[in-house]
Amino acid sequence: MPNIRSAEKRMRTTKAKTLRNKMVKSKVRTYTRKFKLAIEEGNVQVAKELYPEVVKQIDMAASKGVIHKNAANRQKSRLAIALNKLENSSETSA
Repeated sequence: MPNIRSAEKRMRTTKAKTLRNKMVKSKVRTYTRKFKLAIEEGNVQVAKELYPEVVKQIDMAASKGVIHKNAANRQKSRLAIALNKLENSSETSA
């Protein structure tokens, strides 16, 4: 336990920020998981509907500093590539 008041405050703020970061990361993971599940099932329509929401959550996490800007861009890029592959494969098979 800290003996100095500023160290006590630092512990409190760190605890609050950690909780916020966990909540934001969890939300990003949840939306990403739903999107990837739609991709795996081959459901193009659902994946298209979920993509903007996933991107929004990733951007919000990056803007809050929970994840790095470049990491957010990398995640969005990979999700877009997966969606494009699914769309192209469904067009060729139709």
